[in-house]
Amino acid sequence: MFRGANTLSLDNKGRLSIPTRYREVLLSESEGRMVCTVDLHQPCLLLYPLIEWEDVEAMLRQLSSMNPHERRVQRVLLGNAHEVDMDKSGRILVPAQLRQHADLEKSVVLSGQLNKFEMWSETQWQAQMKEDMETELAGNYELTDRLKDFSF
Repeated sequence: MFRGANTLSLDNKGRLSIPTRYREVLLSESEGRMVCTVDLHQPCLLLYPLIEWEDVEAMLRQLSSMNPHERRVQRVLLGNAHEVDMDKSGRILVPAQLRQHADLEKSVVLSGQLNKFEMWSETQWQAQMKEDMETELAGNYELTDRLKDFSF
């Protein structure tokens, strides 16, 4: 569904224009309603169409509030989740708290990740891409079973 990386600009109010090619899908599937939250493992944000976020919430609901690690995951993801609506111009307002978490200022990379987007500061995106490529080229890691069977 969502693929590719787009470098975009945040305006002075913290609004981001969703690329035109994604707007129709977002409007038809979720009426332009999305949920933005923090990534647990990277300095970026996750932006889900509402219909996809509801699946995440169903999984979070299955976690135990009595298990400290599961509760922490619930707290971080749900506690930072903000509903954002695409306006008539195709823009969303990224909440200040989330912009601060991901160090988003003017230049932002919106990276399609199939069912969601990652939102990075351009500087951090470039550093992450460099690190990811160096790690892949070095091959100093153990492949998971799924990656062992992955071919493209």
